[in-house]
Amino acid sequence: MTEVDLEQALAVAREAVQAADEVAMGYFRGELEVETKADESPVTVADRETEQVIRDIIGRHFPDHAIDGEEYGRQGSNRCLWLIDPIDGTRSFIRGLPFWSVQIALMVDGELVVGVSSAPAFGETAWARAGGGAWINDCRVRVGETDELARADVSFGNLRSLARNEHWSWVGRIVSEAARCRGYGDFYSYHRLADGSQDVVIESDVNILDIAALVVIVREAGGVFTDLDGQPPGLDTTSVLAAPPRLHQQLLSSHHEFSR
Repeated sequence: MTEVDLEQALAVAREAVQAADEVAMGYFRGELEVETKADESPVTVADRETEQVIRDIIGRHFPDHAIDGEEYGRQGSNRCLWLIDPIDGTRSFIRGLPFWSVQIALMVDGELVVGVSSAPAFGETAWARAGGGAWINDCRVRVGETDELARADVSFGNLRSLARNEHWSWVGRIVSEAARCRGYGDFYSYHRLADGSQDVVIESDVNILDIAALVVIVREAGGVFTDLDGQPPGLDTTSVLAAPPRLHQQLLSSHHEFSR
């Protein structure tokens, strides 16, 4: 991270997300033409215009940095790589549900160091930079201290893909033993994990653009964020296990037992 000013990068990310929020909210709950991409996911003009405004702002401040976005792909080659999901939760967006967000993260030399996650329909923005703590709406946040599954609130994402692979029996054990299980989806579970009102997030069928900003926020709030095998998030990550440290270790150990 030599010579990378993370405070400046965070300020630019927050500037970009504020502009993106305005664009996205201008379309939210309006008439939208929905297209289907090659991977069967939906896309709208709101996704494209929101990503473009983010790219414009980042490019103005950091013209040499690389950018990878959900709608326009990878541009440039640099040790500093911005990761953008302009509307994470497009299906919710299309249906008028507030469970969607604008996600912007910075990766430097393969390490996620800045993250901003904005949910304008909720009036909530979370942000963090490496070493600077995690914040939601100007309040510093911290993960909870729950260290037993029997007292934990667990949120699952993408249950369909979890049900189709080897993780399903392990998921069944968690459902039977946890204090409460929910499936809030997308950004919301991670914000609640970061502020201590949720204890565990388990997801499958994700990509790095969905979670990059949230990785930084959860880590800076004191949580542990890995994939289901315990590996740190990277460009090829497809699953999530995020929780406070002791609970994360317990869940990871139990997952390894089921995987033998």
